[in-house]
Amino acid sequence: MLSIRLQRIGRKGLPIYRVAVQESRLHASSGRVVAYVGQYNPHTKATKLDADKIDFYLKNGAQPTSRVVRLMETEKISLPAWVTKASGNKKRDVRHPDKLKKNQVKEPVAAEALAEEPKAATNSESQAEA
Repeated sequence: MLSIRLQRIGRKGLPIYRVAVQESRLHASSGRVVAYVGQYNPHTKATKLDADKIDFYLKNGAQPTSRVVRLMETEKISLPAWVTKASGNKKRDVRHPDKLKKNQVKEPVAAEALAEEPKAATNSESQAEA
């Protein structure tokens, strides 16, 4: 199955992405690409997409990633009804909520421990006076 995804190019710290159509089983940087259909620069927000090629591959069943869907929406490229649009309001689950500091049980300080501390101080004071 084909997928339309971003492929990172550019130097370290300054990425630029190609919008590539490739086999979904392959890694994005594998180099085995069916076609390049555009590019995206996240620093300048410049996007260049070939709407005709994208439409052709969408009609042939290529699945766009969520980020590519957002890029297509900003470029006002019509999407088929079967394309799922990712919502940005997704709330993530906490993996181990019992490990959070706010959820840990606070042990109450024992009254005996508080009572013993002043006694120790008075003993040392009495020894210092003698």
